[in-house]
Amino acid sequence: MIRFVTHTRLAALQQDAEGARERAREIQGAADRAYAGHLRTAYDLTADAEAAERAAEAARADAEIARELLERTEAQLANARATVAEQAARIEALSAPAPAGSSMALLLYYGRPHSIHPDKPAAYAFAATLGAPLSGWVPVGERPAAELRWVCMSFIYDAAGDHFRSVSAPAVEPVGGVA
Repeated sequence: MIRFVTHTRLAALQQDAEGARERAREIQGAADRAYAGHLRTAYDLTADAEAAERAAEAARADAEIARELLERTEAQLANARATVAEQAARIEALSAPAPAGSSMALLLYYGRPHSIHPDKPAAYAFAATLGAPLSGWVPVGERPAAELRWVCMSFIYDAAGDHFRSVSAPAVEPVGGVA
């Protein structure tokens, strides 16, 4: 079958073809814009994901540092608590009243009372922190205590009389019996 195409029909077909091409260009432009938008969105999302990964890694590193600091601080706190407990026990032991008849040491500095210690070695050690020799301490003898830089005297608490008395001085009876 042969078909004759008229000039009008050919012009109409060309116009339809041109319209189809124009429509194809519009659709292709819209598709290109959509594809470019998709690529931009994918690029932005990838950059955001990478930034989030870097931030998460930095946060993990900061968390690790904070954990190490917390562990060290907890260890220091435990040591401090142990030290405080030891010192509290020591203070309590030193603050307890001396049992009746127990000996203590009075440290004199040029004849004036300076400090009281639980025993002579503790008094000597304390005096050493102030410049006195650790050894070489001798009894006072006949010299007055005011002439000596450091003197250590032992004394006991007499609970019956509610007073202190020197260990080295003998208990003296009043002359003529009872006073």
